[in-house]
This record gives sequence, C-alpha cells and structure tokens, in this order.
Amino acid sequence: MAKDNGTRKPWGGRFEEATDAFVEAFTASVDFDRRLYAHDIAGSIAHARMLARAGVLGEADAEAIVRGLEALRAEIEAGRFTWSVALEDVHMNIEARLTERIGEAGKRLHTGRSRNDQVATDLRLWLREQIDAIDAEIGRLQEGLVALAEREADTVMPGYTHLQVAQPVTFGHHLMAWFEMLRRDRDRLADCRRRVNVMPLGAAALAGTTFPIDRAYTAGLLGFDGVCENSLDAVSDRDFAIEFVSCCALLMVHLSRMAEELVLWASPHIGFVRLPDRFCTGSSIMPQKKNPDVPELVRGKCGRVQGHLVALLTLMKGQPLAYNKDNQEDKEPVFDTVDQVLGSVRAFADLVPALEPDRGRMRAAAREGFATATDLADYLVRKGVPFRDAHEIVGRAVRHAQAEGCDLADLPLETLRGFSEAIDEDVREVLTLDGAVAARDHIGGTAPAQVRAACARARAWLAARRRG
Repeated sequence: MAKDNGTRKPWGGRFEEATDAFVEAFTASVDFDRRLYAHDIAGSIAHARMLARAGVLGEADAEAIVRGLEALRAEIEAGRFTWSVALEDVHMNIEARLTERIGEAGKRLHTGRSRNDQVATDLRLWLREQIDAIDAEIGRLQEGLVALAEREADTVMPGYTHLQVAQPVTFGHHLMAWFEMLRRDRDRLADCRRRVNVMPLGAAALAGTTFPIDRAYTAGLLGFDGVCENSLDAVSDRDFAIEFVSCCALLMVHLSRMAEELVLWASPHIGFVRLPDRFCTGSSIMPQKKNPDVPELVRGKCGRVQGHLVALLTLMKGQPLAYNKDNQEDKEPVFDTVDQVLGSVRAFADLVPALEPDRGRMRAAAREGFATATDLADYLVRKGVPFRDAHEIVGRAVRHAQAEGCDLADLPLETLRGFSEAIDEDVREVLTLDGAVAARDHIGGTAPAQVRAACARARAWLAARRRG
C-alpha cells in the first residue's frame, strides 16, 4: 500500500511509496496553472451536466457537483482557497477540495475524462477569452490612431527609406500605416481564434471513453464551435497555442517598430513628438533626462514574446503521439505572452492619443534631404522627358543645390532651366511640400484628402468589428 505523505494522490493506487518531495515540487504546475481555475470549473460544470443528461451521473450528484464547484469558485475569488503543491495542478486541487466539500459525489466528476483532455479544454477556454481581451485593446489603440490621424491629416513630415529623407508624407498617413499593421494583427488573431475554439473534452486520456458521452452537448454549453475529431490529436495538439504566440510575436514586432519610431521622434535631435511626462521616467544622476521608457520597454518585450514562440516550437518538435508531460511546459510561455502583449497594447492605447506632435519640426525636417526630387522628375516626365533622362537631370540639379547649400525649391528658375528647358514657372507648384503631398491623391496615397478618406473607412471597419 502506498505511503501517504499528507495528501492522497488520486492516481496513487498503483504506487507503493510516496512521491519524492523534490520530484513532487519539480513536476507540479499549480503555481502557474491555477490561473485556469475559472475555466477548469466551467469545464467541470458542463461535463457534470452532460454526464447527468447521458444518464452516467445521477441528477442529485450532478447538482451537488455544480453547487460545490460554484461555491469553490467563490472561495477562490475571495482568496480563501488553499492551493497544494502535493496535489500537483489546478485540476486535482479543485477536485480534491470539491470532494472534501460534497463527499462521494465529488469522486464521480472525473468519470469519462482525463486530465489530458481536461487541461487542453481549460487552456482553449482561457485562451479564447484572452484573444478577445487583446483584440479589444488593439481596437482601442486603433481608435486612438484614427482620431490622431484625422487631426494630423495635413501635417507634413518626411517619409524615410533607409532612414534617409525620401519624400514628404503627412503625419496622419504615417499613423494610418500603423493602423494597417494592427488591422492585419486583429485578422490573424480572429482566424487563430477559430482554431482555438474547438473542444478536446471527451478524448479522455487518448482513445476516448466507453461511457455514452455527448460531446456536442458539452461543446454547446461551453461555447465551442465544434469538437476535435480525433482523440489522439485532441489531447496532444498544441498548434493552437503555437499559432496564438506566433500571431502575438508578429503583433509585438509591429509594436516594436512603432516604439522605435517613437523613441527616435522623441529624441531632442529629431523632436517630432513630445511624450507626456506620465509615460516617461527620469535619470537617477542626470537631472535633465526624460526617458521614453514605455516605448523602450515595449520594444524589449518583443524579444521576450519571440523567445516564447521558439520555446513552444522546440517543445513540440520531438513529441510522439499522444500526450506527454512535456506539454506542461506550454502554459508559462502562453501565459507570459498574454501578459506582455496585453500590457504593451494597453500602454500604447493610452500613449498614442496623448502624443504631442511638433508640426514645425516635422515640416522643417521634410525640407531637408531634397524630399521633392521625385516630384521634379515626375514633372519632367509629364513634360515629355523619358523617366531615366528625368532621373539624371534631377540628380544633377540635386548635386548643384547641395553644393549651393539650398533646397531645389530655392534654386532660381534660370538655374533649373539650365538642367532642362522643359522646366517652366509652373515647376514651383510641384516643389512645395504641400503640393507634393496633395499630388498623391489616390487610394493609399498621402494626400490629406486620402488620409481623411482612409480614416473614414477605418472607422467603418472598426464599427463593423464592434458589431461582430
């Protein structure tokens, strides 16, 4: 007979000695998987009701289980529940306490299921909820971006390639590029959610169960779209977790790119935006410092989430079917991914609407680097000059203006005509910053009118997402 080390193991009948204390602590997951308690209880309530409906569990036992589980949920939420490492995980802790409260009926709850399908179900229920929470926060960030983009639709700033001034754009247009990144992120998460929202419960340990369970009924109670079709796959699949973290890793890449731009823009050397003091910290030694800690930390957390993706891929790559204890290691990367992503998106959703753009600095920077050179080339093409010739002509004009220490717009007309007789007085219209951005008046272009149209479409899309 197995020795009792203070807490009887539900699986201890086959064992002759108690679990080693170190092994008990090493293999336990309750310190982190206890956050699944509400979903474990919800899954158990649905399972009990299904068993009663199928005639496997008596109605009195099922009602006792449901009432007991609901009382346990209140006990946990009130902070009165004592978690035990000896009981290994959230599932056995809840089952043991349930049995303590309601007696023999509690021992019948686990009929027709295993911890293998139970934990997979709990994780999917929890992750479905977290995807919805992340989606809502991204939506809040997008709302802030659209509002700011509308206000800054006419604000001219330099657009960059290779971090060199390329062409003038509007600040509103730049912000709407961020919006589009986030739109794709939300679409990916929504698509991922469909694959998350499939129920493994009923697969039992790996082969199903001999009891006449009704998986479709349980799935309906829990809000799943359907059931996993193969019991072996149901308990061993963690594709949904990997896919979720993959979506989050890409989302964090987008947030990191935004963060990098905010850090650059907030630098006194560039000065495009001011970050409110409440989103910054100071230096312990340099009294003048105002550090952009929020975007810097978001940028750093991107690497953390990418690491979780690699960890999950590596975790699964060598596992045979079906469930293996390795899969206990799936939760902490997923849990931490959710924590870091939610925190990062919330921070940006609060920060972005509070940005204070310096329109003068942006406009002055757009006048550097000959940002209207392409416009001059396009002007020559419209005058009948082949593009490659126009490119050569403008290149020589830029070299001359650079030597003179001025912008193309500052060159006298006679000087410009020295590079091409096709240039006339109307060239001034294309060499202005406002003219350059206004000329790109097509869908996807940076013209203020197009930015406002993009914001209107974005608002309609956001409204449709809210309606579901």
